[in-house]
Amino acid sequence: MVQIARILARRIALLVPLMLGIVLFVFLVMRFSDIDPAAAFFMGANPTPEQLHAFREEHGLLDPLPVRYVAFVGDLLQGDMGISVLTRAPVLDQVSTALPLTMQLTFLGLGIGVVLSLVLGVTAAIYRDRLPDQLIRLLSLTGVAAPGFWLALLMIQYLAVGAGWFPTSGYVNPADSFTGWLKTMTLPAFALSLPVAAQLTRIVRTAVVEELDKDYVRTAIGSGLPPVVVVGRNVLRNALINPLTVLGLRFGYLLGGAVVTETIFALPGMGNLMITAVKNGDPAVVQGVVITTALGFVVVNLAIDILYLLVNPRLRSAA
Repeated sequence: MVQIARILARRIALLVPLMLGIVLFVFLVMRFSDIDPAAAFFMGANPTPEQLHAFREEHGLLDPLPVRYVAFVGDLLQGDMGISVLTRAPVLDQVSTALPLTMQLTFLGLGIGVVLSLVLGVTAAIYRDRLPDQLIRLLSLTGVAAPGFWLALLMIQYLAVGAGWFPTSGYVNPADSFTGWLKTMTLPAFALSLPVAAQLTRIVRTAVVEELDKDYVRTAIGSGLPPVVVVGRNVLRNALINPLTVLGLRFGYLLGGAVVTETIFALPGMGNLMITAVKNGDPAVVQGVVITTALGFVVVNLAIDILYLLVNPRLRSAA
């Protein structure tokens, strides 16, 4: 445990410059973009040059970039993401409202992707080069090639409009109706998770096949242990190391894909919030959504690192 705590402390220390770099990148991109907060604030009001200048001066938009960056980081450390120039509401309140839905969609999609990839990947490895393996490899190849938005549109066409099993859009809070929440989230979560599940299935299959070819597996089965026990207790534990690494990277894809998926299914999450802010020229909301998403990606990858340490004792001993 002491070794794990030491490794985690080092990795958490590395997150500080990483997040500062992400904040700097977002800050510079927004400052050099065509979005003018003053023009967005006075949208449709035909402001005078004096009014625009007064707004920029009041909000520090005329200060040198280093001064503005330091002030921006200081505000973030205090939980202040700025004020939306359109709604006049704190960005943190809007992000806090939209974030839970995006997290629900992302983690539900992640769970579906992990379960599908484990079941299909292990099945394909056990029935290597036979009919189940060939069918699963064909399905995974199709899933990798199929765009997520196309799958979403097909699901809406055939499962929502055609069969009527699910609603085409909208969101129900799980606190109000868990069944309604499940119905509104099932199609978006599957549309988001299927490309990830297809990629992970191929990785899980390869990793399990490599483990099944090792001597300790043949020895364990030859000594009388049931194959189910050998696969479940030993093979999976060793084979999951590589998929775990990929899983952290795929989480970033899920967060990014949630933007498109939420738009298609009209879900009021972070994706819809950011697209609305970009359309209306609201830079504070855009940078608030991007920074929050980046922080979520970093935190989840840290959690994946913890799992990686737990399933791979060699890393702990190497540290």
